[in-house]
Amino acid sequence: MRLAIVKDGEEHCPEGGEIATMKNAMKIVIAFDSFKGTLTSREACVIVAESITRRLAAAELVIKPMADGGEGTARALIEAAGGTWISCLVMGPFPEMEVEAGFAWFPRESTALVEMAAASGLELVPPGKLDPLRATTYGTGQLIRAANKYGARRVLLAIGGSATVDAGTGAALALGWQFLDGSGEPVPLGGAGLECVDRIVRPSGCELAPVEILCDVDNPLLGELGAARIYGPQKGATPEMVERLERGLSHLAGLIETQLGRDIRTIPGAGAAGGLGAGAVAFMNGRTVSGIKTVMSLSGLKEELAAADWVITGEGSFDCQSLMGKVVSGVVEMARETSTRVAVIAGQVAVSADEYRAHGIETALSCRGDDMPLSYALENSRDLLSEAAGRFVCKCLAET
Repeated sequence: MRLAIVKDGEEHCPEGGEIATMKNAMKIVIAFDSFKGTLTSREACVIVAESITRRLAAAELVIKPMADGGEGTARALIEAAGGTWISCLVMGPFPEMEVEAGFAWFPRESTALVEMAAASGLELVPPGKLDPLRATTYGTGQLIRAANKYGARRVLLAIGGSATVDAGTGAALALGWQFLDGSGEPVPLGGAGLECVDRIVRPSGCELAPVEILCDVDNPLLGELGAARIYGPQKGATPEMVERLERGLSHLAGLIETQLGRDIRTIPGAGAAGGLGAGAVAFMNGRTVSGIKTVMSLSGLKEELAAADWVITGEGSFDCQSLMGKVVSGVVEMARETSTRVAVIAGQVAVSADEYRAHGIETALSCRGDDMPLSYALENSRDLLSEAAGRFVCKCLAET
């Protein structure tokens, strides 16, 4: 989305100071992640664009919604790269559920982006019903199969926000794999079935487009930082469930090594999405790539930054994690290559000025005031983001 704005006259910034007409037209790229639970990435971009439009005499604004491979990645990329949404009815997180999901389609590249959260995500599970022993990625596999039938020559798999700890066995089942117990019967779907697997049977005649796993975490499949112990509790696992899931994942990893010849235990990112990262490698011949770098490349962000004076990015909370493989860090890294000035606007800022400036960020503005209750900030996120964008104009663009 591109907005070209030319206005006459002067306006007042939120702090009461007047903004002079700009001497030269300025290009600003607006590239936000979502504000989780309150604003989508596109909504955040539009709010900031509209706020800047009201205050600048002349500017060219380019909106590029961003995501890093978690929830909202498909919608953000559709907005940023001009894709379309292909709807599909698939199995939800539990076998008895059917959900209307889909995938993003980019015809120029014959690329499909499957967001596992659309079929197998936490947000689809009713309150109080989380159960990683039953939750399955089967619906995600159905989406991958549908994307291949649609003509995909490349499948991007965004794996954030899962309700599952089944190591991708559900998705693999939907793609033709079989997981059999000692009696030759199919094992149950979900994490409970992992420890029951005795034999893995490859599908016959199933050719998939290359799968790229969008992942910006490096958690292994097993151990203290693995799928069960780190992510299991987020998906409703009790301490007893965590240990059972750990045993099941370890058992499956051993079978994959002996029967398929793949060691998935130490692959960085294998533990993401309840082990779907590992399963995509083992059963789909997938490879892990940076989520934010892939999104930025497909969106054409670098081409826009090359001619931009500023890029504004942000998310709900700007903290130390934001500078390590998240949207903000990716945008900052790309802006460094194009010598574009960077500003961050976030729901709250928990990084010192010295630290963010050391990373190449010129300013960081918080929507939430020091004594502002969190509930108030969440309820008024739109107005507060708009006001923060106004402060950015006053602080950084006046007299430009």
